[in-house]
Amino acid sequence: MIITCPKCARKHKVKPDALKPFVDAGKKNIMASCKSCTFRFPVSFSSLLTSDEKPIELKRTLGTVARKICITLSKGGVGKTTTSVNLGAGLALAGYKVLLVDTDTQGQSSYILGKRPGAGLTELLTQELTMSDCLIEARKNLWLLSGGKSLAGVKRIIDKKSFGAEFTLSEALNPLDSQFDFILIDTSPGWDQLIVNVLFYSTEVLVPVALEAMPLHGMAEFIKSLGAIQKYKSEIQLKYIVPTFLDLRIKGPKELYDQLKRLYPQQLCKPIRYNENLAEAPSFGKTIFEFAPGSTASEDYRNLVRRVSGNNSALLK
Repeated sequence: MIITCPKCARKHKVKPDALKPFVDAGKKNIMASCKSCTFRFPVSFSSLLTSDEKPIELKRTLGTVARKICITLSKGGVGKTTTSVNLGAGLALAGYKVLLVDTDTQGQSSYILGKRPGAGLTELLTQELTMSDCLIEARKNLWLLSGGKSLAGVKRIIDKKSFGAEFTLSEALNPLDSQFDFILIDTSPGWDQLIVNVLFYSTEVLVPVALEAMPLHGMAEFIKSLGAIQKYKSEIQLKYIVPTFLDLRIKGPKELYDQLKRLYPQQLCKPIRYNENLAEAPSFGKTIFEFAPGSTASEDYRNLVRRVSGNNSALLK
């Protein structure tokens, strides 16, 4: 049985056994409290018993376990969230089932997608709400598990664990592995226990790196840290390096891109060129494919979708 909150539209599953005391007491109405927004509202007992509404079921399009890709770099301002959202949106447009997990305390993935979730990753990790309460469908084929300031408290909870702290995120997300084609995890700058959790859960790493000296230095430091994780989890691999903010009007970025091409020829992807539309789109709650589908930025992220999915015909139309 499903109860839908009239305020935030959250759907809550109710076990029939939980209603037995009300039946025995002869009550016709019950008061429900939304676990997401805490709103209390009356529910007709008879209509609840006859409701045939069912929760949304996610069905995957592939027959294998989801590819779990971490989008990360210790340096901020390199386009991690922009890349996470637009890559996820592009994969969804290509027909894949995609989950975007925001582990950043800024929670900007929701803002870019024009959503204001009532719950997200924090409530899932603390087990305050169920998985269905925490997930929202942001676009067709694209689901969001939002981040936000409350994740700061989760980090403290993880830090206090005496055993298995690095698997906290894995334990919460593993049930979703069979429900999606891609699970993309956006991370915050820096290096903390939550990012370690993300790397222990993921199997692939995508590094967006702005074509400037400091982000390149940050990437070198991150690769050292990733090596430390690989001693305990050998299956996680650096698969993609995505140069961002390429401005061909300036000599420096092109030289840095050529340097990356020499150092990482296998992992290097086509660059994301500098484009004002990428900065403007979030203000309208739109992805680059929605805001400026004919822009160079849209073209660049289409190329990234093809590279990551391995489908060279994806988003050609």
